[in-house]
Amino acid sequence: MMGVVEPQDANLEANLEAHLELDEHRPTGPLRRGWTTGACATAATKAAYSALLSGVFPDPVEITLPRGQRVWFALATESLMDRSAAAGVVKDAGDDPDVTHGAVVVATVRQGTPGAGVTFSAGEGVGTITLPGLPLAVGEPAINPVPRQMIGTAVAEVAAAFGASADVHVEISVPGGAQIALHTWNPRLGIVGGLSILGTTGIVIPYSCSAWIHSIHRGVDVARAVGHVHVAGCTGSTSELAVQQRFSLPNTAMLDMGDFAGGLLKYVRSHPVPRLTIGGGFAKLSKLANGHMDLHSGRSQVDINALAQRLAACGASGDVVMAARAANTALGVLQVARTADSGLGTALTAAVCEAAQLVAETALVTSATQVDVVVVDRDGTILAESL
Repeated sequence: MMGVVEPQDANLEANLEAHLELDEHRPTGPLRRGWTTGACATAATKAAYSALLSGVFPDPVEITLPRGQRVWFALATESLMDRSAAAGVVKDAGDDPDVTHGAVVVATVRQGTPGAGVTFSAGEGVGTITLPGLPLAVGEPAINPVPRQMIGTAVAEVAAAFGASADVHVEISVPGGAQIALHTWNPRLGIVGGLSILGTTGIVIPYSCSAWIHSIHRGVDVARAVGHVHVAGCTGSTSELAVQQRFSLPNTAMLDMGDFAGGLLKYVRSHPVPRLTIGGGFAKLSKLANGHMDLHSGRSQVDINALAQRLAACGASGDVVMAARAANTALGVLQVARTADSGLGTALTAAVCEAAQLVAETALVTSATQVDVVVVDRDGTILAESL
């Protein structure tokens, strides 16, 4: 392969592990934590069932989180009818840039079928599962397993306090949730009609990377379950559109990799697919070519000297290499190469593409998944493919 330079960080396994430990990485300074939609739904359910049995809504209402913390929620809405009660809690995401921040999570509770336990349905703004591969069956409301467990625990507490049955039906709704869901990964995951009720701890950690990485995992799960033989993960919307059109891939085959190349590669290593395409811009893929698993500008930097070295390996003169070393950005290096010789720019792009493929293949450690890389310009033009 022409112009290939070995990544400076040869310990890709350690780099993968370090990347996945960035879940708690966030800007410095105190940031306020928030509550998951699952915690809000649990609090709303407990308040509604209490009111159904007693005629009084507890406000604030106390619930137990999965790790044992006892926390309180104020009610935003309440409604008591003959055979049902409903309560709503405003989702407070703290300082996390969560699209569901400020949404009202409403639980409507009715007595259920004897012996059925707690059953669930999706109300307005809560999605329904339509594709396999998620932790819920097709046709189920998108209320994830841990929130269901939390709600079950809350219902049991209320039932014990009032000497009542724990057989209840819970409908969760989020007014306006269908519109909010368009800004999430739900449509691509086959969750239609609204949001998912999520959370494994009940707490939102500001600027957590874990939610994004978990969404990548679920995307791979869905793609495998529906039988896709070719999936793609891209760094942004421009490269995603170019790669999707290049290979005529359906939406469910497109994985929202973003900057988390390591999160995608490690999961595909243990959950292989026949073919994986990684797409992105020249600068970000030059980082991958050097062994970086997190492509975010705050956690990895473009190595100008490495790019200049690749340019030399492509046959650039000493003057061109020196000019490349003086560049401030990856695009600056590419412009130096193109100015000297258009063919030299093409060769440099191809070298980065091939080196990034080599890094990805090494990270996968297996031949079960064929991987290729596509470099895309800012206007969506494909500059190089390592096919």
